[in-house]
Amino acid sequence: MGNYYSYKRISTDQERQNFNRQIKSLEKYASDHNIEYLIDFTEEKSAKNFSERPQFKKLDKILQAGDTVVFKDLSRFTREAENGYKKYMEWLGRDINIVFIDNPTVSSDYIRQMMTTAEKQDLVTKTAMEGIIKLLLIVELDRAEQQRRYISKAITDGIKASSKKSGRKEGSMDKFTDEIKTDINLYLSDRHITQTELMKKHDISRNTLKKYIAYVEKYNGLGN
Repeated sequence: MGNYYSYKRISTDQERQNFNRQIKSLEKYASDHNIEYLIDFTEEKSAKNFSERPQFKKLDKILQAGDTVVFKDLSRFTREAENGYKKYMEWLGRDINIVFIDNPTVSSDYIRQMMTTAEKQDLVTKTAMEGIIKLLLIVELDRAEQQRRYISKAITDGIKASSKKSGRKEGSMDKFTDEIKTDINLYLSDRHITQTELMKKHDISRNTLKKYIAYVEKYNGLGN
């Protein structure tokens, strides 16, 4: 039985986001499966490619057959469909186990089961199943990328279209609306929008925004 490693990643394209969701998810997985991570790899890099992620490269280099890498979700591994598929299949070929807590159908155990089934079929069925496996992986990888783009565009368009102004006292919770809460949740889930843009959209100060962010994190159970 090999070693277990965990990997957390956030994007630093604009502003930092916290690791709380990934930390809690990875800790719960370890507790539920009675495992201990040998090394916890943490990275503040975008998912544009693997070559510019030093912690991932370090992890990739030390992995041995039988080792397991646990991610919260597929997008922490990559958001690139083609290169992500190639790296995924490379790891499978090296007998490395891959766990995506939020995306179990593309974890290596499930994919290997499909591949084993494919090996037992006739040539036509085997070829079709291999195609399905590749399609499943690429669709999931592409879905993660499209979701990121959609969220980023939706909130950016909303900010551009907003002309809200308010004379209320800065810092007061009476300016906290469902729209602000939604935007903050989007900001926390995929930090491709800046605090400055949120401040402009909702006409609030940085201190007020920080208060609202802390409130939403506490409400979501994400506060420290």
